[in-house]
Amino acid sequence: EQNTATIVMVTNVKEKNKVKCTQYWPDTGSKQYGDITVRSEETSTLVDYIIRTLTLQRGDETRTLLHFHFTTWPDFGVPKSPLGMMKFVRRVKAANPADSGPIVVHCSAGVGRTGTFIVIDAMFEMIAAEQRVDVFGFVGQIRQSRCMMVQTEGQYVFIYQALLEHFLYGDTEIEVTNLRRHLQQLAAKLPDSQDTGMEAEFKKLTQIPIEKHNMRSGNMADNIKKNRVLQILPYDTSRVYITPTVGMKNSDYINAAFVDGYREKDAYIATQGPLPHTVNDFWKMVWEWKSCSIIMLTELQERGHEKCHKYWPGEVEMYGDICVEAKGDKTFQDYTVRTFHITNTKTHKFQKHAEGETEGLLEKTASCRTVQQFHFHGWPEIGIPANAAGMLDLIGQVERQQQQSGNGPITVHCSSGAGRTGAFITLSTVIERVKAEGICDVFQTVKSMRYQRPHMVQTVEQYQFIYQAVLEYLDSFTLYANFKDLQ
Repeated sequence: EQNTATIVMVTNVKEKNKVKCTQYWPDTGSKQYGDITVRSEETSTLVDYIIRTLTLQRGDETRTLLHFHFTTWPDFGVPKSPLGMMKFVRRVKAANPADSGPIVVHCSAGVGRTGTFIVIDAMFEMIAAEQRVDVFGFVGQIRQSRCMMVQTEGQYVFIYQALLEHFLYGDTEIEVTNLRRHLQQLAAKLPDSQDTGMEAEFKKLTQIPIEKHNMRSGNMADNIKKNRVLQILPYDTSRVYITPTVGMKNSDYINAAFVDGYREKDAYIATQGPLPHTVNDFWKMVWEWKSCSIIMLTELQERGHEKCHKYWPGEVEMYGDICVEAKGDKTFQDYTVRTFHITNTKTHKFQKHAEGETEGLLEKTASCRTVQQFHFHGWPEIGIPANAAGMLDLIGQVERQQQQSGNGPITVHCSSGAGRTGAFITLSTVIERVKAEGICDVFQTVKSMRYQRPHMVQTVEQYQFIYQAVLEYLDSFTLYANFKDLQ
C-alpha cells in the first residue's frame, strides 16, 4: 500500500535463543501471506548482511522488493566498529529507487537499532546538504513520531562513531569505471604537501591505534617465543585457538588471526611463517579449522635470513598428531602447487575463537584430507612484483581449489603474516567485490583487516600494488565500463 521497494531488517530471527522476529519471507519458492504471494527470487550473502530479492503479487499486480538484512549486530551492545553498518547504509540508499515509497526499517521492538539506522542515514544526508550534524535534535524529532527511538547510550555513541568515521575518511568506494582516473589523482602530490594522494591515504591507515591491551595471549611468557616478530601479534578477540596440549600452559596459542572475506566471516587465517618449534601447531591449526588451501608468499630464506621454516615433508612425516604425506607438486610460472594428504591420529575437541567455547568433536583417525599449498615465487626480496599477472592467476587457482575442497578458511602466510599476507587477502577480497558490485574500496578493506590483525599491508608500495593489480584485472576485460554485465 505504501509502494515500498526496500525493507531494512536490523535483527536476527533468533538471538540468545529467543525469537526476535517471525520470519516473514520464504527461503525458497513462494508463500502466501493473506492476499499477497511472496516469492524468493535471489539471495546474496555478504559478511555483514544478506540481500534478498523478493517478488510480491496481489491479484494481477507484481512488484519487486529488496530485503536488506543486517546480520552482525551482537546480542549485547553495539558492533565493535561502525564500518559494516556504514557500508550497509550506503548499499541500501544506492539500491532504493527514487520513485518508491518509504523504506521500511525494523529490528525487534522497532526502536533501538531501527532508530540507530535511521539517524545514521539522516545525518549522512545532513552532512551532504548542510555540512553539519544535529544528532540530539534529530533523535528528539523522531521520538515525536515514535517513542524510545535510539534506546541506549551505547547506540547513541555508535551513531557518533559512524559520523566521525565518515568525517575523517569519507566515502572511499570507487566505481570500477572511474578507477584509472582515481589512480591518476592519487599519484599527484597534494597541495601544500610533499605527499601524493596515495601516500596520504596510506598514512591514515598507519594512524589506526594498535590495541596493545588486546594482545595479552601473545605477550604471555609461554607464548613470546612462538612469535617470529614481537610487534606483530594477534588480537585476543580474533586470534585462532588450537586444542591445548595436556600439561602445557597456554598451548592453545598460535600467532594467527581470523580475517573476514567479502562474503564470509573468518574466510582467511592470517599467520606467520612457522618457526622450527611451531610447525606442529601450524599443522594442528590447519587440521582443526579444516583449511584445505595454504598460501605461502615468501621463500624459506631471503637476503640470507630465514623467513620461514620448511614445514612440509619430502615424502611423509609426523607433526605431533598430524601425519603429512607429500603427493606431488606442479610448477607454474610464478608459483608451485604442492599436494598433501593429512591425517589426524587422534580424536580432538577444538575451540571456537569467540571466548574459547568448545564446539563438537572432529573426525576420528581414519579420516584423511587433501590440502594444497600454493607457494608464490613472484614476490621479490625487496619491493613488489613488477606486475600482478602471477598473483591474479594464483587467486583464480585458489578460488577453484576452494570450490572443490569445501570452502574452509584459507591459510595465508608470508614471514611475519602481515605485509604480503595482508596484500594477498586485500586483493582477493577487493576483486570479489569488484566482480559482484563493480565497486573497488581498497582503503576500507585494509582498514577492516587492521582491526582483526595489526600492520596488515605494511608499506605504501604494497598498498599501491593492490590498486595496480585491480586495474590489471579490469584491463583483462575489453569493455570493463560494462564490467558487471560480463559477470
